[in-house]
Amino acid sequence: MNIKQLLCAVATLSLLASCGDGKKETSTEIAKETIGTVAKKVPNFNHEVEQFADIKVLRYQIPGFEALTLKEKKLVYYLSQAGLAGRDIMWDQNYRHNLEIRNALEHINTNFSGDKNSEDFKKFTTYLKRVWFSNGIHHHYSNDKIKPDFSKEYLADLLKQTKANLSEEALEVIFNDKDAKKVNKKAGVDNVLASAINFYGADITSKDVENFYKTAYKGSEKQPIEAGLNSKLVRENGKLVEKVWKSCGMYGEAIDTIIFWLEKAKEVAENEKQGTALGLLIEYYRTGSLDVWDQYCIAWATATQGNIDWINGFIEVYNDPKGYRGSYETIVQIKDFEMSKKMKVLSENAQWFEDNAPLSPTHKKQNVVGVSYKTVNVASEAGDASPSTPIGVNLPNNNWIREQHGSKSVSLGNIIGAYNNAGGSGRLKEFAYNQEEIAVELEYGKLADKLHTALHEVIGHASGQINDGIGQPKETLKNYASTMEEGRADLVGLYYLMDAKLQELGLVSDWEKIGKAAYDGYIRNGLMTQLVRIKLGDDIEEDHMVNRQWVSAWAFEQGQKENVIEKISKDGKTYFVVNDYLKLREIFGRLLKETQRIKSEGDFDAAKKLVEGYGVKVNQELHKEVLERNKQFTSAPYNGFVNPVLVPVTDAEGTITDVKVTQPETFEEQMKFYAKNHSFLPIKN
Repeated sequence: MNIKQLLCAVATLSLLASCGDGKKETSTEIAKETIGTVAKKVPNFNHEVEQFADIKVLRYQIPGFEALTLKEKKLVYYLSQAGLAGRDIMWDQNYRHNLEIRNALEHINTNFSGDKNSEDFKKFTTYLKRVWFSNGIHHHYSNDKIKPDFSKEYLADLLKQTKANLSEEALEVIFNDKDAKKVNKKAGVDNVLASAINFYGADITSKDVENFYKTAYKGSEKQPIEAGLNSKLVRENGKLVEKVWKSCGMYGEAIDTIIFWLEKAKEVAENEKQGTALGLLIEYYRTGSLDVWDQYCIAWATATQGNIDWINGFIEVYNDPKGYRGSYETIVQIKDFEMSKKMKVLSENAQWFEDNAPLSPTHKKQNVVGVSYKTVNVASEAGDASPSTPIGVNLPNNNWIREQHGSKSVSLGNIIGAYNNAGGSGRLKEFAYNQEEIAVELEYGKLADKLHTALHEVIGHASGQINDGIGQPKETLKNYASTMEEGRADLVGLYYLMDAKLQELGLVSDWEKIGKAAYDGYIRNGLMTQLVRIKLGDDIEEDHMVNRQWVSAWAFEQGQKENVIEKISKDGKTYFVVNDYLKLREIFGRLLKETQRIKSEGDFDAAKKLVEGYGVKVNQELHKEVLERNKQFTSAPYNGFVNPVLVPVTDAEGTITDVKVTQPETFEEQMKFYAKNHSFLPIKN
């Protein structure tokens, strides 16, 4: 046993300290160096940073930060540092060569002394930015490998000129067809072998995964753990084993730094429940125990008091073709006091929505517990949430915890606001059928979107129950579990957006107009405008895009006899027009009932029929038309964000006396700062 092994053994037994004590000094230096960052205050706030390839990078502000107490500001700062400490984990999870490739590309970018205005170097810079944005060499949304517009020979020359290190295998994979899809959930292929995601050893098959988790520890039948959530499944000496992500385990160097900052956050927790939750999160990172993770999730879900909250851990399983492993993600949040008051009404009426849902009585919950909804303002994001961020989150994901202890649903208010401030109406005017549809969208569309997000997260994900004896969706619905769940939650929102109850609750002034805007926008996007995000000839693969198409396409087909949704060709352009909104609501209700049945009964064949039959394949003629009509717009189809930089102000003794918010001027500036100050993993893990 070497020194590191001895330290790890002691740490595992005592749970008193992380094995990487050296990280504390490094982390303290980072805290001090942050003050010297080149980020500048932006006097006249501009949400737009820059645009390249198919990506627009934005900024967001943090409303309410200056009103926080010093203790609260410290909590936000420490939590943000904890989040950024795990940034490299997401890169390595996404692909085994990502960290090596990123380091080489960044080295070239910093040290190249040749002509940076040449066309080839401009193409290199764009490629680097795309890789930064996607946390790796696969597109953040399509999962396709990003293809450089320069040659392998040019990159090899840059590597030589700058003396950057890159293995031959990593160099080749940038340009060849190997590992072409980060996540491949297509039917008819071995989804694990066909996915480049670094959650499994290179020789692990889908059958290996299924067989392993037939006998692996999963907790009790009534309270199962999220098996496989925080580990990589590999074969060692012919046996399948999990390499657990924890202190002294895989990703231990970064996790020790996360723990360091979480310990500091715990010292300034707003209340006892917050402190307890943070303590359990620290214990989870130290031990890797998924039973502790469940304890943490319960403590976190029930810690509802305070102005500051966070998401931190291995959370969403969309990137795992088998739905087990969680991608590293953190979001630090400040309560939006005004909006949270308005939206709290949804949480208080969650049982009414469940009782009145068009589900079979046996699939309804008799007691919807503790659905907590807040509008929050993001202060920092990292991992799977950055640069591309969600706009709403509902956690924990473990079904029994949600049922017995409740969940937290949040809408990221300042993120939504930044999107809205940076958007335009050009695409709406191109793809909406007439002026009436445009006018309704412009007046009611933003509120309809906010309400759909709220209903999706608060009511949708909390709704319904699985029949006794039926396994979790990742076991029963397998590679269709994620898109089925997102579609089910969307359908809950759609069903209630055309309901007078929203007006009765004081959430809207005109429920019919809100419903019309929501239905028009959903069908228009699900059947047409989202196609601008994929290449001609490709299938739809991203779970949310797939769910929007199968919901819309199924509804369109069901309503054809009564002309509920009409496909119209005018001046050589295609439009989908909703003719009967109330009948469309009935159709959404029928589909909601069926999707809940599929989840409750674990009906894999029905899920496959729905997703493969309506959600994956694209009408190529229509797709070609959409892409042609979209050429007139210069705005990129994908948006993401740089994070504000939180700068601690200290006195002569090093005590933090304030925390200031500054903004990076460019995307590159932030990425270089992160590379210098928040890189804690070796290139091979």
